[in-house]
This record gives sequence, structure tokens and C-alpha cells, in this order.
Amino acid sequence: MRWFARSLVTAAALMFAAVSQAGDTPKIDQASLLKRIEKKDTSMVILDVRTPEEYAAGHVPGAINIPYTHLPSRISEVADAADKDIIVYCATGIRAEKGAERLRENGFAKLLHLDGDMKAWEAQKRSVEK
Repeated sequence: MRWFARSLVTAAALMFAAVSQAGDTPKIDQASLLKRIEKKDTSMVILDVRTPEEYAAGHVPGAINIPYTHLPSRISEVADAADKDIIVYCATGIRAEKGAERLRENGFAKLLHLDGDMKAWEAQKRSVEK
């Protein structure tokens, strides 16, 4: 019985560790990103990992679009940004984290996740490009 209880505790700890690693990309708040956009900061790339249709409907100013599912085959499009901050976002955060993971797998380390993603950006009535 003790073995079973220990096994359950171990399993729970492993599940917690897996959950806590999801979403571990450091955040950048909207105001900070907006300041960097206004300053025309060249030390960053803003990466929208939503679908082309979502991107066309409105995106963060200056963002480029590579859907997270296309990142493995299109990684060369951001290869020259390896020494820059890559700010990743999607609609609500799930795809942005998956995209950030794919970027990490390809050696990118300077990753930031836009806090609140596009949903919060639009809720704050921030400017968008189309």
C-alpha cells in the first residue's frame, strides 16, 4: 500500500512539473511592447503565429506572420533574428507557447510572450495593422 501511495505522489509531482513548464516563456507586457514599437526598436521581431486569415484581420503593428504549425519548415525566415528578442503571440496564448517551444527547439533563446496575446491587445483598443 505504501508503494502505491508513493507512486501516486510521484505521478502527481510529474504531472505538476509538466503543467508548470507549459507557458514558461517570459512575458512582455503590452505597454512595454508598444513603447518598443513606437521607438522602432530594431532589436526585436514580433511574431504572430496565428493563421494567415487571423493575421489579415488585424495584427500587432510590425508583426510578421508564420503560423506555429509552419515554423519547422519556415524557421529560415527568422534565422537572422537569433540575437534579437522574438516576441511571440497568438489569439489567447496556446499557439504562442507551442510556437515558442518550436523556436527553442531550433536554438532560439531570446523569446518573450506577449501578455494577454491578441485578445487583450484588442480589448485595450490598441492599434492594429491590416
